[in-house]
Amino acid sequence: MTRTRFAPSPNGPLHLGHAYAALVAHDTARERGGRFILRIEDIDGERSRTEFVEEFLCDLEWLGLAWDGEAVFQSHRLASYTAAGDRLRAMGLLYPCTCTRAEIAAAARETGPDGPVYPGTCRHRETDPAHAAWRLDVGAAMALAGPLDWVDETAGLQIATPQVFGDVVLLRKDLPASYHLAATLDDATDGITLVTRGMDLFAASHVHRLLQALLDLPVPTWLHHPLLVEANGRKLAKRRGAPSLGDRRRAGEDGRAIARALRAGVLPAGISFSQGVHQAP
Repeated sequence: MTRTRFAPSPNGPLHLGHAYAALVAHDTARERGGRFILRIEDIDGERSRTEFVEEFLCDLEWLGLAWDGEAVFQSHRLASYTAAGDRLRAMGLLYPCTCTRAEIAAAARETGPDGPVYPGTCRHRETDPAHAAWRLDVGAAMALAGPLDWVDETAGLQIATPQVFGDVVLLRKDLPASYHLAATLDDATDGITLVTRGMDLFAASHVHRLLQALLDLPVPTWLHHPLLVEANGRKLAKRRGAPSLGDRRRAGEDGRAIARALRAGVLPAGISFSQGVHQAP
């Protein structure tokens, strides 16, 4: 049975880009007779605010979307992130790192999907683990895992190349886990068989496929969809003041009509789908 999920972070209100992502996950599950899971990714420290969670529930209902079962919360799963980190440390695949972003930017010799690629500065030096993030030694991990591939329903078979990110952080100094580790573990816990998300996270799937191999997790299929972008090509973002679903809901707009328009590819003026192609849910 197909199982999808929508996994917003309660660090700001939802906007049309989130609505489209939720529609893709919801409609794909319903069309295939599957289940649609709502997961709240609420481990972003002080940025996670409980008042946004109720807003999210109201917004999804306003759009006409129904999820299966109760919403699940990352904050209830912290022990699983710790256990996975301990397991990877025991395998000799994690090392502590105290480098700042400025130090990484100054030392980096190449740029990857997330910006300057970490050059491995702390990989072979003594570092106080009590004040460090923990990075995955991607070279050693790939040597252990061997060749890996994964499948995107639109792009087809992909050969996993997580090394383009360098040694990614899995356990952060300020948070229980990085997005890479938490999302991968949670998708396995939630039994997700089809990971639907925006094209901006396409490259992250290379890292997630490696983590699945290292931690003996099931391997889903992926479906990366276009993003909603502004006229300048930047994706809609809460931090740039994209109109919130909550404000539109309180103003009396018809959420189900908005959902129908998104499904049909009809967008407000100044907003378009990335890549110039609309791929309907």
